[in-house]
Amino acid sequence: MKKSTMELPGAAAYRPTPPPAWRPRTDPAPLLPDSEPYRVLGTDAADRLDAALMRRLYAELVRGRRYNAQATALTKQGRLAVYPSSTGQEACEVAAALVLEDRDWLFPSYRDTLAAVARGLDPVQALTLLRGDWHTGYDPREHRIAPLCTPLATQLPHAVGLAHAARLKGDDVVALAMVGDGGTSEGDFHEALNFAAVWQAPVVFLVQNNGFAISVPLAKQTAAPSLAHKAVGYGMPGRLVDGNDAAAVHEVLAEAVERARRGGGPTLVEAVTYRIEAHTNADDATRYRGEAEVEAWRAHDPVQLLERELKERGMLDEDAVQQAREAAETMAAELRERMNADPVLDPMDLFAHVYAEKTAHLREQEALLRAELDAEDER
Repeated sequence: MKKSTMELPGAAAYRPTPPPAWRPRTDPAPLLPDSEPYRVLGTDAADRLDAALMRRLYAELVRGRRYNAQATALTKQGRLAVYPSSTGQEACEVAAALVLEDRDWLFPSYRDTLAAVARGLDPVQALTLLRGDWHTGYDPREHRIAPLCTPLATQLPHAVGLAHAARLKGDDVVALAMVGDGGTSEGDFHEALNFAAVWQAPVVFLVQNNGFAISVPLAKQTAAPSLAHKAVGYGMPGRLVDGNDAAAVHEVLAEAVERARRGGGPTLVEAVTYRIEAHTNADDATRYRGEAEVEAWRAHDPVQLLERELKERGMLDEDAVQQAREAAETMAAELRERMNADPVLDPMDLFAHVYAEKTAHLREQEALLRAELDAEDER
């Protein structure tokens, strides 16, 4: 018969709790998120809104909505291989771009093309990867935007590494890394948060919780009270925000960026939002969610929420609304025209930007392809 713990030899010295010298490394209370997502629109906090900033946010939201619609249309016309729309998530995308200074870095996922465009990237260059022309389509160093990351969450450790290196060099740089709720189930997410907190790296993690990792609902990924609660386990603050409230997302992210810049370390922000469109144009969302659910979220549309608030407060008139829509249409027309032109591609580009100095095998492959192309030209 198995003996109990108290009957085992040496049981008298057994202590069921750690010695008195044990204490928490960090006080958990200030790190815990609020019980409800933070909101600004429709609350007293809206009294302090900056009119100029809100109008800029609004114009970018309108442009972003049109950008998503146009990119989705391009997939149906065969001009894009795939497009993961961020319709419904524009407040997160735009706020993430606008809170950063020129010297800061943005680390986007594959769904965050809109954030890259809002940061100033050419809309066509932002779609080049999804078109299948080039791996990235833009110079990350020039724009301070890391390549759009298709593997889930692998951009997060990269963001931490860059932020930590900047801190060691004494550079006043912050990295903002974007990831979806599905990405929080990857090991890279946890490794990145742990390194960031231990190193006190100037990095902000923005989790866009849009309800589904493709077809897997959040309840099948985690039993945590919220994704923001995961922050306390790593020793960083967790913030929970209404991801469709553009003013709230901008405020929370701006505070997190400023905290990181002054040496306060990383922050995990969970923005509760919703993906209105399918995961991509290759996905049938009706197989895992109902139209009633989608319609309920349409009533919480980020563009309409901000427009209504600004109009009620006299910060936005019909002329400004029309100007924003016309600017968005101009952008969409130019995007259509440029994407409808067939790209001029050089097969030899396969060997560019692989190594700083080409290896012997790469030179051999390059010569072989060159010979085949020359023979084709002769025929």
